[in-house]
Amino acid sequence: MGQQVYEEEIIRRAPGVLGDAVEVRREIVRSVRSELPGTARLPTWVLRSAPRPVRAVAGAAMYRGADVVHRMGLGMPPARVPEIITIHDTVAWRFPDESTPEPFASADLRRAVAVVAPSQFSADDVAEHLGIENVHAIHNGVDERFFDARPLDPEARARLGLEEPYVLHAGGASARKNLEGLAEAWPLVARARPDLTLALSGPPHPRRTALFGSLPRTRLLGRVADDVVPGLLAGAAAVVVPSLYEGFGLPALEGMAVGVPVVAARTSSLVEVVGDGGLLVEPDGPAIAEGLIFATSEDSEVATMRARGRARAQSFTWDRSAQQHAELWRSALGLV
Repeated sequence: MGQQVYEEEIIRRAPGVLGDAVEVRREIVRSVRSELPGTARLPTWVLRSAPRPVRAVAGAAMYRGADVVHRMGLGMPPARVPEIITIHDTVAWRFPDESTPEPFASADLRRAVAVVAPSQFSADDVAEHLGIENVHAIHNGVDERFFDARPLDPEARARLGLEEPYVLHAGGASARKNLEGLAEAWPLVARARPDLTLALSGPPHPRRTALFGSLPRTRLLGRVADDVVPGLLAGAAAVVVPSLYEGFGLPALEGMAVGVPVVAARTSSLVEVVGDGGLLVEPDGPAIAEGLIFATSEDSEVATMRARGRARAQSFTWDRSAQQHAELWRSALGLV
């Protein structure tokens, strides 16, 4: 998922962009019952509902010796030293089927010396919705492997049940992903392009199954291994991102990087990320269908759009993102 990709890419680059004079230490907090690996375990009530003084004590112990803390998740305990906090979006406050808002989010964000958001749209939304100042828009990047990706070989495609040309939707199934709009669009596309299959990757979810399980020429892929994703994208006839709200929209950027047509909703950060590198449409069934029918056609403008998308994707790099983070880290450390 986008948030995990962001964390891994920025943390991996942090020592290099800061240099030998700064020691970088990573803390991964898990609940006591979690089976996932981590550096610290805390009871759930401390992470979510304990009074701030109790959470602050936990944070002081966890971040002992730190001069600056960058919290990449609001669920982490607060620090007693200057903090930078990343918040990707406001979906927890806007969509009831998302995770519930962190109780101390607004207060913690106001105390931070800097707040990071992955797009200007998201930065403005956070500032307005939560009343936060000092929000910095720092774009996510795209992994270099997507630019060199080749379509999956026939055997790999057969294992996924994708032996015919396909349109790909990759991501979650929450309400903001607008799967309803895509489900309304797909029968229109299938009639116009009977050779195409709609492939949907992402963790199994009742909404996705209910919407697409009985539609013609659809394939629910479930979770796809990370090393398969670039080839899966590169082999698509088009990538579709019909979301009502995205804090960034990494699948759209990855689709542009591999050089396939991207059809995305003209909403939220997708306008900022896709720009003229894809086809922006209204987030309703007929408009999504029209966009996909055009994007999978032989029209010469489609090839031009693919080239624009690939060129645009090259400007979104994780190295650049890490350097912009480093400016905030150095400022908080008093090194500028």
